[in-house]
Amino acid sequence: PAGDSAPTFTLRALPEPAGDSAPTFTLRALPEPAGDSAPTFTLRALPEPAGGTPPGTVAPPTGVFGPPPRMDGAATTGAPEDAEPLPVPGPVVGARQGDERKGDERKASAEPKPPTDPAPAAPTPTPAPVSTGAAPAPDPGPRPDPWSDPDPKPTPARGFDAVAEAVLGDAPLTAPGDATAPALLAEPTARINEAVKEGRTEAAARLAERTVAEASATLGPEHPEVLRLRELTAYIAYLSGDPDRAFELSLELARIHRRSGDAEAAYGNVQSAATAWRGVRDPARGLEMGHDLVGLWGELAAEDGPAAEDAEELESARTRMGRLTERARARAQVG
Repeated sequence: PAGDSAPTFTLRALPEPAGDSAPTFTLRALPEPAGDSAPTFTLRALPEPAGGTPPGTVAPPTGVFGPPPRMDGAATTGAPEDAEPLPVPGPVVGARQGDERKGDERKASAEPKPPTDPAPAAPTPTPAPVSTGAAPAPDPGPRPDPWSDPDPKPTPARGFDAVAEAVLGDAPLTAPGDATAPALLAEPTARINEAVKEGRTEAAARLAERTVAEASATLGPEHPEVLRLRELTAYIAYLSGDPDRAFELSLELARIHRRSGDAEAAYGNVQSAATAWRGVRDPARGLEMGHDLVGLWGELAAEDGPAAEDAEELESARTRMGRLTERARARAQVG
């Protein structure tokens, strides 16, 4: 046919065996969209032979198939010359199975996978210390605080606390100032301490008074062991509920030690007197005792010694004197 139409091909039916064969029909190619598809060919029906052959009559083959088809699709499709020919579609089972497997793989990859715990990491081994051959420097210890006391000393037990430690202690009683010599009054002092431990304070007080009198006559009233026994007597009076007696004995001992130049012992006796003074409930009697106590205490604090280091204790005693004064004035107004 004339024009730029594609070549036509004559389709002739193959001879079929005799019988009720099905009629043949002319096949026409459907138009394909333009693009990178495979070249299409237009199928046209051949003109029927002249004559009165009715339609549908099978014509015998003539062996003529027309010109060979053009295999280059450049003019028709615009594909590059080096493009590979497209495979002819057909029922390829292997390819379909491969596509199915690829589809399953894509579906499996699209599905979310359950989270898995990461494998525990192996512990990192600690490197062994490298020996340099030199001995490690000794630990210098804690550094001293520059703002603290360069030579801190524990506060020793004073007053009745020191007496109580001596009573409850198990160490043998030695002479004052000589830890190697036994005390002269070790035996009676041990009996007094035993009575105090057992709670027999009245018996301990009687025994202490008798021993002090005997030792004073023999050794002197200001012998170191007699003074120590008198401190024990003041402590027993305090335990027995007689703060006045304990105060008087302690304040007298403080004056004796101050005269002898023993500031530590004098301040210890002042502490014992202050403990007994705080046990006095009568404000008038407390004021009377307090004047004597604060007076001696102030003298010790003015000197170089432990009393000067405990200025807060003296101030506390003076504050109590102020309260006692108010109570005594209030009681006098009521009376």
